[in-house]
Amino acid sequence: MQNSDRLVPALFTCFKEGYSFKTLRSDVIAGLTVAIVALPLAMAMAVASGASPDKGLVTAVVAGFFISFLGGSRVQIGGPTGAFVVVIFDVIARYGLDGLIVASVMAGIILIIAGYARLGKLIKYIPYPVITGFTTGIAVIIASSQVKDFLGLTFTDVPAEFLEKWMAYFAHLNETSIYAVGLGVFALAVILVCKKISDKIPAYLVAIVVVSLASFVFSLPVDTIGSRFPNMPEGLPTPTLPYLTLEEVRNLIPSAFTIAFLAGIEALLSAVVADAMIGQKHSLNQELVGQGVANIASGFFGGLPATGAIARTATNVKTGGKTPMAGIFHSLFLLAFLYTIIDILAYIPMAALAAVLFMVSWGMSDIKHFMQISRISPSDRTILYLTFALTVLVDLTVAIGVGVTFASLLFMRHMSKSIEIHPQMRLTQFDNDDGENDTPVDSARASSKETVVPEGVAAFQINGPLFFGVANELCDRMKGLVTIPRILILRMRFMPYLDASGESSIEEIVKICHEHHSFIIFAGMRKQPMDMLFKAGLSKDSEVAFVTNFDEALKLATKLMQDPDFVSKHQDI
Repeated sequence: MQNSDRLVPALFTCFKEGYSFKTLRSDVIAGLTVAIVALPLAMAMAVASGASPDKGLVTAVVAGFFISFLGGSRVQIGGPTGAFVVVIFDVIARYGLDGLIVASVMAGIILIIAGYARLGKLIKYIPYPVITGFTTGIAVIIASSQVKDFLGLTFTDVPAEFLEKWMAYFAHLNETSIYAVGLGVFALAVILVCKKISDKIPAYLVAIVVVSLASFVFSLPVDTIGSRFPNMPEGLPTPTLPYLTLEEVRNLIPSAFTIAFLAGIEALLSAVVADAMIGQKHSLNQELVGQGVANIASGFFGGLPATGAIARTATNVKTGGKTPMAGIFHSLFLLAFLYTIIDILAYIPMAALAAVLFMVSWGMSDIKHFMQISRISPSDRTILYLTFALTVLVDLTVAIGVGVTFASLLFMRHMSKSIEIHPQMRLTQFDNDDGENDTPVDSARASSKETVVPEGVAAFQINGPLFFGVANELCDRMKGLVTIPRILILRMRFMPYLDASGESSIEEIVKICHEHHSFIIFAGMRKQPMDMLFKAGLSKDSEVAFVTNFDEALKLATKLMQDPDFVSKHQDI
């Protein structure tokens, strides 16, 4: 099994293990199958992004090659995906294709840095409701963008905003083409029938071919790829270096980070699916490096941002793909298509591509999990709906930022409710569980079954992390005591974490105890909180003691309370 932390491309690992002719044959067959599936999807994603169909194919060829060549997954298939559609459309609308190239290259650099900095695991901390919310939101946006082509509407100034877009659709319904709608519905029917018959049938390609033939044979007056994008170039374009002003480059930085973030998320989701299917472990950090190089290369060739594609990756596994060579063969086959059938692609009706994107959007929306999260808990439902609404109505970057922030705040709120600070009045023979440093309860106490905290001593047990969200509660509890005890025992065996705010609250308690001539004993403290307090200098305080467990704290407290000098020095105020 591959070490998920090593930065070694999965392809190199597979070759080191041995590459047989049988494996080669399986990879070639899988690569051809995936290329057939990817052909209509790559074009559709490009069209939805506001680019020409050939840009999607170039992306699948160039980025797909490098993701397989340098990626960390054995079976990951890379290419343009729906996750980028919104961002790409916005970048192209504002800065043109040159702006997209710059954003892709910057995103690639960010991904490479993230990979070598071992930041891949951080992606796992994005809450699932946030991911589901913006993924479903993107699906709605993609589907909405295809209504015009599906209905055959002819107006050109389509608003970018969601609500304004739909208002424009309703305003131009009188332009609806019965031929476009008919072809679109026909394409949807073919896709659904093919999927019903067998998952092995390339449903999207079959639908594209059948509908294109029908449109050509009957000479239907509908918009096609050829009429929308005349003179599409054959083969790979010459790599170019864009020219943008420094200000434009600065303005593209947020888009670049968004692209990099989405690429990482999509890669994680796709790789996890692949891992479950093949029983292997991918290297997410190496995957980020591979995707970084892929996006840089795709940008220079005029392609789109790319990442791991879940549907194409699953198809690769199901059709026998064993190593990253399957992804490389998929790119080579698509390259052959670019040089041989580009003229034939011009006959594809735009309504058919819209139907394909409708189905892609439906798959992205993941309605089942969306509804499941909606039923689980009010807080998750709030995060889900908020992220979804912001994605659709405002901006994807805002949606991600607000969603993650709101989820973090709710988590801290839940954690603050989970922490418990309560009096510890007695010790039983079953209550001395302070971890590795425990000492057994002595026989006298064990025989009596319990030990009551001595008079003049107060003990509190803290359960849960003491962080800024609850730091004040400990001080408030201390200030709420009618009489400050001569000895305060803070039992911390169940306090796993202490932050700066929590440390400050403990210092405040120490200060209060000093003012009232009280002594503090910390019992059963774990390493991280202990280190925090030692760095703060509390270990040097003569009125503070650290012991391994509550039993030792009681022994020390009893001993001190029997010392006349101590009692005299620590009189209540």
